[in-house]
Amino acid sequence: MFKKIVDKILNREEENQLTVEKLADQLKDADLDYKFAQLFTLSGGYFNYCQDEAEALKTLQQIVKTEHIDSVFCCDEDLKNFLSVLKTDYTEDLAKENDAALITCEYLIAFDGRIMLSHNNIRHYPSSDLPQKIIIVANVSQIVNSLNDAMMKVKRRGALKNLTSISGSNSKLDGMKHDNNKLFLLLLED
Repeated sequence: MFKKIVDKILNREEENQLTVEKLADQLKDADLDYKFAQLFTLSGGYFNYCQDEAEALKTLQQIVKTEHIDSVFCCDEDLKNFLSVLKTDYTEDLAKENDAALITCEYLIAFDGRIMLSHNNIRHYPSSDLPQKIIIVANVSQIVNSLNDAMMKVKRRGALKNLTSISGSNSKLDGMKHDNNKLFLLLLED
């Protein structure tokens, strides 16, 4: 009898656990930005909506301070300006001393809350080599419904190399589990 009670309790807990698939199904008719934000945070990501660059800079400053970030991998010219304003050291090439990466992305995929990256964002480095703290700056216009939509847009723009996708800390990066990963997204209005 005790085993039946325990099994019943455990089954209820499993039923109450929200998975990305269940939430995606519940949000199938929701706005893309809302759907993406919900699925991204469910997978362990930290979502920050910023109305403008000033708010993004303030949020970035808070992340750098809170996460004790001293050195950042950053290969994007515009994002390097953010780091210069914050007086945060950065390297243009990935280095072991980097506490975090500050990057852009290609697309935000609402279907499952994943973020598509290419060589434009991370150069030739595999996503599994990036530091455990990754800060991504993106615009609302980069949100697409599905991976198929993102791939069609990639095809139209021309071949991109080193395509990969990442999601929050509860997910896998390049097939490798990183328990201490923290993925921050600063989403800007267009």
